[in-house]
Amino acid sequence: MAWFYLILGGLFEVGFTTCLKFSNNFTNWKWGAGFFICITLSFLLLNKAVQTLPIGTAYAVWTGIGAAGSTLVGIALFKEPSDFWRMFFLFLLITSILGLKLTAKA
Repeated sequence: MAWFYLILGGLFEVGFTTCLKFSNNFTNWKWGAGFFICITLSFLLLNKAVQTLPIGTAYAVWTGIGAAGSTLVGIALFKEPSDFWRMFFLFLLITSILGLKLTAKA
């Protein structure tokens, strides 16, 4: 169940970074509210996950999901570049996240 909490927390991290961008420096209160809801849920789920998982593994996976997901959202919604090297390093990041999960003892 800890991995479920961690993955869900990572997805809420993607949510809060996306809301942050859409909030336009918190001038759009609906997206600003979404930011605070997502960041709260993300940290609560991370906290729940680290009750069982090693903190180093959990934090690396949580931030990795957030970084990879935010990059993909940036490409899909904000027309950020998706050149070869950017996608190559994104692939390496995702591979590293999977490696941490597969080698974790919990």
